[in-house]
Amino acid sequence: MPASAPSARVPIPREIWVLICAAFAIAVGFGLVSPVLPVYAKSFDVGVAAATVVVSIFAFFRLIFAPAGGVLVERLGERRIYLSGLIIVAISSLATAFAANYWQLLIYRGLGGIGSTMFTISSMALIVRLAPPSARGRVSSVYATAFLIGSMIGPVIGGVLAEWGLRVPFIVYAVALFIAAAVVKIGLGGARLRPPTADSSARPVLTVGEALRNPSYRAVLMSGVANGWVNFGARVAVLPLLAASILGSPWVAGAALAIGAVGTAATLQFSGRLADTIGRRPLILAGLVILGLTFGLIGLADHAGLSTTVALSILFGLCLLSGVGAGLIGPATQAAVADIIGNDRNGGKVLAVFQMAQDTGTILGPILIGLVVDAAGFELAFALCGLIALIGALPWIRAPETVVLQPQETKGQ
Repeated sequence: MPASAPSARVPIPREIWVLICAAFAIAVGFGLVSPVLPVYAKSFDVGVAAATVVVSIFAFFRLIFAPAGGVLVERLGERRIYLSGLIIVAISSLATAFAANYWQLLIYRGLGGIGSTMFTISSMALIVRLAPPSARGRVSSVYATAFLIGSMIGPVIGGVLAEWGLRVPFIVYAVALFIAAAVVKIGLGGARLRPPTADSSARPVLTVGEALRNPSYRAVLMSGVANGWVNFGARVAVLPLLAASILGSPWVAGAALAIGAVGTAATLQFSGRLADTIGRRPLILAGLVILGLTFGLIGLADHAGLSTTVALSILFGLCLLSGVGAGLIGPATQAAVADIIGNDRNGGKVLAVFQMAQDTGTILGPILIGLVVDAAGFELAFALCGLIALIGALPWIRAPETVVLQPQETKGQ
């Protein structure tokens, strides 16, 4: 049954604010190492391809460990797996800082992907349990905003820290994760994690098979693949290459990503509330259509007949609009998954499958789009990205709304 969204505005629970603060610290730490990692990998006298493998292996281990992460959440509880995941990534980052050769670096980063899956799935599960149904969109929006701001601040700090050595950001990242783990352990130490139950296993389990019978869950998986492909994959891996082809200056790629992030951050300020008032489905549909149209056209910035000024205007303008689409999709999607599971069900495996769908798109998207770029250029490659996003929207045309919207109460009654 769809979750109900009462008209009364309820406050965000204290325990969720703890998770939001931890998410900010995690995002800052991840941002510290993201611009440094490829350069650090190349310092072990390997080529560009080997350096990119170090980046990809993190996502690959997240993907293959996701099913086990879902099982662990169901059997051992969200809080325990969340803390374990943070500590594993912290140890992985610390070991990465002291890697003696390329193969050690590869192994340590892969192990970090395992920990990342653990705390990603468990944090989603905690939000499902703790967020009131009428505030799920707002909670997801605030959580995403904290993570986005942290990921924007992190690279700036990481670049400064790298002046003291390429290993320093990894050490600071490990410290940030240990701090985040301490914050969560203390902040949730006495929490009963509403609804009160003795342990996670006491709640009935929502199986993947049962979830798949829900057309909204199938739509979530399809749109998750599309969102991962376009927003997390092509945007990060291929968009900077498009920017570099227009103007070789490094600032262009950074500006394109930053402008997209500004569009997302601005949209997150209201998209969560909209998801709670008009529903999840309209925002996911609108977001995917905007993402599809903007990414489908953004390759035109590389058209041979355009001046540099016009090309950059097209690039930056469409990056901003694509960020708006991403900001509409995120909170509504997470709220929809929470609606499907419900506060009183244990849905670790269901969350894991959703995470796998998104990670699959994130991994496959850049590889396949990169091949299209080599064979036919940026215009066709980004047109394909736009098509993928629009295909991801199709299941939502017929999928039912996941939240039951109740009419606003009339003032004075």
